[in-house]
Amino acid sequence: MSVIERIHADHGATFGERGGRTVVDHYGRPERAHRAVRNGVGLLEAAYGVVVVEGEDRLEYVDNVVSNRVPDEDGRGCYALVLDPRGGIEIELYVYNAGERLLLFVPPGEAESLAADWSEKVFIQDVEIRVATDEYAIFRVSGPHATEKVASVLNGAASPDERFTFVRGTMADAGVTVVRTDALTGEESYEVVCDTDEAELVYDTLETQGINAAPFGYRTWESLCLEAGTPLFETELEGTIPNVLGLRTAVDFEKGCFVGQEVVSRVENRGQPSKRLIGLTLEEPADDIEVSIPQAGAAVFDGDATVGEVTQAGESPLLETVIALALVEFDLEAESLSVRVGGEDVPATRTELPFVEGSERSARLPSYQ
Repeated sequence: MSVIERIHADHGATFGERGGRTVVDHYGRPERAHRAVRNGVGLLEAAYGVVVVEGEDRLEYVDNVVSNRVPDEDGRGCYALVLDPRGGIEIELYVYNAGERLLLFVPPGEAESLAADWSEKVFIQDVEIRVATDEYAIFRVSGPHATEKVASVLNGAASPDERFTFVRGTMADAGVTVVRTDALTGEESYEVVCDTDEAELVYDTLETQGINAAPFGYRTWESLCLEAGTPLFETELEGTIPNVLGLRTAVDFEKGCFVGQEVVSRVENRGQPSKRLIGLTLEEPADDIEVSIPQAGAAVFDGDATVGEVTQAGESPLLETVIALALVEFDLEAESLSVRVGGEDVPATRTELPFVEGSERSARLPSYQ
């Protein structure tokens, strides 16, 4: 459930669910909130599962499991994946070195299964793994003025400059950890972590002190990420080989073995995967008829040939047209395509990502050799 559900309700929130967690869907006008984030700064309560890994062998244990190299320095983190033997993504996670423990932020609903699975595989190592989701509140601050916003309310430290680094300080009278994130919205982005019993104070400080931050929900979060060209766990990552998504920020190709590493390396050395992720802009029809938004799995055509499928789509509040991400044949050269929507083939133009240039580029923008 949300840590501060009462405050969201007082703001007029409509609630939804992500991985069994209650989250804010929107506050009534998600398109307006979208523009507020793009033009200034917005505030979202993030839904994560949190796993704590402790013990003398914590670094070695986690590093042997995940696709990226776990930092050995306090105050640093990384974005990583757990893969299955065929190279498909089972889970995404942010790993932060917090001194005598590692903090793992995973998709909501995934913490219990990950902790249980890893605990079963601990043998002689000095490793303790536990779920700590209920101990923390996490707030995302995004927008071109996010750095200024964080600096205006953070005491005892300067806001971190480098992605996946964090500092410790205070906001009002509450202790916080501030992380510079990977800018999934295409804007300067931070996450502020605090104990749950101080969540209301921290949220109020972030919303009203210094530069005001506009509250927004997950409907706006997803539309921002789509404009930024960011693949998400639920829509693109789960079950997909990271090479297909050009997800190079999550894989260290030089590190030792991890589950799925052989497949990922083979595809990397081959030079190209079978598919790639592209952007599509759907054409507006004549006679002021609105374009319907294609569903995930909608077929993409090059002439009469099926060449891929849509993974996520929506109407861009800034571009005021329907945009989509799609997985298509890697060597597809055509720029003019079509998408099957409601039984009709709607013309679509291949569009360079991101759809909208913000104050930063998402670290998940597809990158291929």
